Amino acid sequence: MRLVVARCQVDYAGRLTAHLPMATRVLMIKADGSVLVHSDGGSYKPLNWMSPPCTLREGTTDDGQVEWTVTSRSTAKGPEDTLRILIEEVVHETTHDLGVDPGLQKDGVERHLQELLAEHPATLADGLSLVRREFPTAIGPVDLMCRDAGGLSVAVEIKRRGEIDGVEQLTRYLELLNRDPALTRRGAVRGIFAAQEIKPQARVLATDRGIACAVVDYDALRGIDDSEHRLF
Repeated sequence: MRLVVARCQVDYAGRLTAHLPMATRVLMIKADGSVLVHSDGGSYKPLNWMSPPCTLREGTTDDGQVEWTVTSRSTAKGPEDTLRILIEEVVHETTHDLGVDPGLQKDGVERHLQELLAEHPATLADGLSLVRREFPTAIGPVDLMCRDAGGLSVAVEIKRRGEIDGVEQLTRYLELLNRDPALTRRGAVRGIFAAQEIKPQARVLATDRGIACAVVDYDALRGIDDSEHRLF
């Protein structure tokens, strides 16, 4: 991971446009290729970012200022997204090799919930079938990758308590998955946000982004699983 503290101006152009005026910020370039721009506020969420696969080119403007140009394509046929970072001054720069991350260790209930839904995906939506648990992506594994009755790919993110950050996480997965032609041959990958409880704000955000919400009854799922084991 490369971390740069710099006075910079950031401009994004793609599906929309965004401008960050000159200020001191943290620029993070991760080993997976993602580029993130952070301020000293706003909690964990970056001000702007580019998810992999993307390309970072370092150059200079006509007047000699350092400029980074990060490009990516949201879909194979879609417009190119461009993030331009104009650097006025580098305050600090460092590089660290973080090694292989062991991954998020889910708590017992959330992990068991994922196992149960993997065995009974149709409880989330009629006709849903499991393709794979912990489906790998460049930014982390999707809890469940499924297929619906029409053959479309469906990414499922599972939480014990569904909040806005979980919707944001699934949104990032969907942006990346929808760049994969192998998953989008029949149509766009859609998402299901599943949790025992979904906060109203998270539901509103999910609906706005076209993500379905599913409230999961953990005890009922365990009952299904136990009854099937008793039959055998």
